Amino acid sequence: MSLTPEQRDALMSEVKKIGASLNLSDDQKSKLQGFMTEASDKVQAFKQQNPNASPKDIVKKIADNRAALRQRLVNFLTPEQLTKWDNEIAKAKEFLGQKLAA
Repeated sequence: MSLTPEQRDALMSEVKKIGASLNLSDDQKSKLQGFMTEASDKVQAFKQQNPNASPKDIVKKIADNRAALRQRLVNFLTPEQLTKWDNEIAKAKEFLGQKLAA
């Protein structure tokens, strides 16, 4: 379930576009970056602790992290930003070809 360099670059480009479309304050940008880094670290730790985890197990861990991240976003994004976030994340999933259950 590793991304190729091209997929990673495309993903980073999508994340930047999402961030730009939300018109985040500096404080919101900082919080979001911290939350995203924390979520990524959790997935990496899971992979290291479970080297034989199936792609399905990794996808479940990512989905769990996504749910926790969204809950945290509710605390500092405006309702309009949250709606945009949800719409952009749905587009990003399609962009990546991963129609995963949220």
